[in-house]
Amino acid sequence: MSDESERAGRRRRLREGARAGLPFAIAGSLVAVSFGVVAESAGFSAGAAIAMSAIVFAGSAQFTAVAILLQGGTVAAAVLAAALVNSRFLPMGVALGPSLPGGPVKRAVQGQAVVDASWAMAARGDGTFDRFFLFGATAIQYVTWVGGTVAGALGGGALGDPQRLGLDAVYPAFFLALLLSEARDGRAVGVAASGAAIALVLVPFAPAGVPVLAASLAALIGLRRRSRT
Repeated sequence: MSDESERAGRRRRLREGARAGLPFAIAGSLVAVSFGVVAESAGFSAGAAIAMSAIVFAGSAQFTAVAILLQGGTVAAAVLAAALVNSRFLPMGVALGPSLPGGPVKRAVQGQAVVDASWAMAARGDGTFDRFFLFGATAIQYVTWVGGTVAGALGGGALGDPQRLGLDAVYPAFFLALLLSEARDGRAVGVAASGAAIALVLVPFAPAGVPVLAASLAALIGLRRRSRT
């Protein structure tokens, strides 16, 4: 295959990935607007909220951090809980690694394109991944995620009180959607229920943020044991 035809093939796969990622990008932009508004209500400056979306680019981790800060938790607790939520990307990155060329640094940079929907759509079914499809699918989601955060953070004042608009319920709903997408069998539901029970027991007396951390650790341990059985 000539270099020109190879480049054309890569561009085609990027476009196909972008088209496939468009529905997720549209949905993500709406969630990102909500994140921008709720983050501002939690005390984030517009610049901090936008920077967080640009750097972290992980809705579940970002909403976790904001939820803990809104409850009066510390920054350290928010960061740790967000890291635990994002730990699911570790096995996804390990699976993707052999499909990425280059040394460790180059592969690590390419691995930043891993998000849930893109990773799943880029899987070929034989254990390998179409990296250019992955890049295209993630790129469009990144643009709308950051753009939605900009709109929410800068226009949050015009939207009014997040509670009046129901935006304070966005991150619980977001986590419920994640749970429903991941709970493919009874054991996964059991792990989620155990984490929820731990959080409920700790809420009355534990400092803000601790219930989320404890539930996240329990769920992570439970899911690791489940994956080995």
